[in-house]
Amino acid sequence: MLTVGAVGTGIAGFAAAAPAATDLAARIQTGSGVATPDATMMAALSSRGDAERSSRSESRRNLRAPVDGLKLELLQHRARSGGQVTKTEDIATGDPRSIAEAMLADYGWSSGEFSCLDSLWTRESGWNVNADNPTSSAYGIPQALPGSKMASAGSDWANNPATQIEWGLGYIQERYGSPCGAWSHSESNGWY
Repeated sequence: MLTVGAVGTGIAGFAAAAPAATDLAARIQTGSGVATPDATMMAALSSRGDAERSSRSESRRNLRAPVDGLKLELLQHRARSGGQVTKTEDIATGDPRSIAEAMLADYGWSSGEFSCLDSLWTRESGWNVNADNPTSSAYGIPQALPGSKMASAGSDWANNPATQIEWGLGYIQERYGSPCGAWSHSESNGWY
């Protein structure tokens, strides 16, 4: 028995119990990352299709199982091989505040932490990706000291707000546990 739950393909909980489905599915060949049926399988499908069209009886429903099983197997293979369509979005060009707010969950923080982060980085840099402190050489939105520390988050650290924010949130998590912890320290000491 074959049971799947492939969300990306729209099939959930389908079961094909016919042994012929397994036989047909076993003949799937892969080429260029896409599942394709071989000639034997195509002939079997064609003959099954002819029989299916000529019959309106109970056997018609039974003949669908191998074809549906094959379709299912093809969909499963595509799902395993990355055949899904995904959407990516470049957040580096967006508003730094929106970028940071979207990243909070990646660090296990609730959206309630954003007000502390906003206060902290408004004080530190005004959310300016090019903020440069000439007296300390701190740089960027999180005011990394020196700014080149942010290279650990990406080579584009000097001008990419997402890279700077990623580094800054990692620093805050490691050093203070949360943006509100960092803000509290900054309020008490004048720095974080």
